[in-house]
Amino acid sequence: MQLKNIFDEMHVQGGGVRAHYASYQDWLALMPSSHIAQKRAEADSAFHRYGITFAVYGDDDGSGGKERLIPFDIVPRIVPAAEWRMLERGLRQRVNALNLFLHDIYGAQRIIQAGLIPADQVFCNDQYRPEMQDLPVQGNIYAHIAGIDIVRAAQPHDSADQAAYYVLEDNLRVPSGVSYMLENRRMMLRLFPELFGRHRVAPVEHYPDLLLDTLRQVAPVGVDAPTVVVLTPGAHNSAYFEHAFLAQQMGVELVEGQDLFVHDETLYMRTTQGPQRVDVIYRRIDDDYLDPLAFRADSALGVAGLLSVYREGRVTLANAIGTGVADDKSIYPYVPDMIRFYLSEEPIIANVPTFQCRKPAELSYTLANMKDLVVKETHGAGGYGMLVGPAATQREIEDFKARVIAAPAKYIAQPTLALSACPTFVDSGIAPRHIDLRPFVLSGKEVRMAPGGLTRVALKSGSLVVNSSQGGGTKDTWVLDS
Repeated sequence: MQLKNIFDEMHVQGGGVRAHYASYQDWLALMPSSHIAQKRAEADSAFHRYGITFAVYGDDDGSGGKERLIPFDIVPRIVPAAEWRMLERGLRQRVNALNLFLHDIYGAQRIIQAGLIPADQVFCNDQYRPEMQDLPVQGNIYAHIAGIDIVRAAQPHDSADQAAYYVLEDNLRVPSGVSYMLENRRMMLRLFPELFGRHRVAPVEHYPDLLLDTLRQVAPVGVDAPTVVVLTPGAHNSAYFEHAFLAQQMGVELVEGQDLFVHDETLYMRTTQGPQRVDVIYRRIDDDYLDPLAFRADSALGVAGLLSVYREGRVTLANAIGTGVADDKSIYPYVPDMIRFYLSEEPIIANVPTFQCRKPAELSYTLANMKDLVVKETHGAGGYGMLVGPAATQREIEDFKARVIAAPAKYIAQPTLALSACPTFVDSGIAPRHIDLRPFVLSGKEVRMAPGGLTRVALKSGSLVVNSSQGGGTKDTWVLDS
C-alpha cells in the first residue's frame, strides 16, 4: 500500500534531520550495525527472561491464548517539548470533557436535551449502564485512567511537513499498555545509558506513584488511608503481565474476584490476617463480569454484591461502571461538540474526519468510496473488525460492504491517513515504519500524565495496523525537557 505525504518524525523532506533528532543521529552514525543488532538481541532476551509478554487469542492455527513477546524497537520516538505541551493541553481538555459527558448522561442529560447527541446513540449503546443513572460517583470522575490514541498525519492536500496531530480513539474502559511504556524506558536505560547523558529526556518512572496517588484521591468520603487493590480476571488474561506489574509497582495487592467478598454493604479482601476492607478497586475486568448479581449471572470473575457496595458509596471503581459508552466509536464523532458544550472551548487536538454509516448520506459515501477508506466496527478493538480499503482485495471490499449494508449503525468510516513514520530497526536494517501514540491520562483531584506514552509501531512494511495482536511492536517515547 503506497501512501503519499508521509510525515517522517526524524527527517525533513530532502534528507536533513529534524533538530530534536540531531544529537541522536550523530550518535547513531557512529554505531556499527553489528552493535545495534547485538543490543536488539539483548532486549529480546531480557523481555523473554522477565516474562514481558501478551496473550494472543484466535490464531489461525486454532491455538488461542499463546504467550508472545511484544516486539520492542530500540530506535526511540522523540517528541520536542513544545509539541508535548500542546498535546498535554489537548489531552487534559479532552478527558475533562469526556468525564463531564459521562456525569451528564448519567445525570441531567443536558447534552441530549440540547440536541447535540441523539438519545438513541447513548441509551441504545451496548455500553450504557442504566444501573448508573443518578448514581453519584466520587468527585464526579468516571474515567480515572484513560488511554487516548493519537496519530500524526498530513491530509491529501497538505505537504508531508504540514502533518497535524489527531485523536484516533478514546480508551476509557480498561486501557492497557502502560506497563510496556515503563519497561521500554527501563530497557533503553539499560542498553544505552550514554544516550540519556546526551538528551534531557523527561522521566516516566514515576507513573505508578501518580496512579496510586490518583486512586487514593478518589477513595470514598471519610476514608483517610484507603486500601487499594488491582482486580484481574486471572493469569489467562492477555494483559495479566500488566496487572501484576502495576500491582507490584504500586505496592498493592493483586486480587481476583474469589479473593473478595461483601458483608454488611462493605467489601473485604481475604488475607492471612483475616478480612481487610477494600476501598478502591483498579479493575481490569469489563462491566459485564463485575457482579453476577447485577450483570452476567454466569460470571465467575467478579464479586457478588459489589454493585450494592458501590451504590452505597463505600467503594470506588476505577474506571467507573458505564464509562464504555464514551469510548464507543459511535460516540467518538461527537467529542468535539462535547468540548464546545461543556468547556466553551475549541478542541486543541482534532478528531479524524469520520463518516457515520447510520446516516444515509454518509453510508452512501462510504459504500461508494470504501476502497479509499478505513471502515471500523463501532464496538471493535485491537485492530479487529475493520477494513483498510487501500490494502484490501476487491472481494474483501465487497464482503465488507455486505456487512455494512446489513447493519450500518454498527460502522463508521474514516479517510486512510498516512500515519507518520519513524525509523525502526527491522531485519533489513533501519527503515521507516508507521506509528501512533497512546498517552495515559489520570484524573483525580487534577488531571495528570507521565510525559509521552506508549508508541506503537506497525512492523510490517506499509502496514497501518500498530496493534500488538496484529503484528505491531512498541518503542520508547522520549519527551525532551527542553
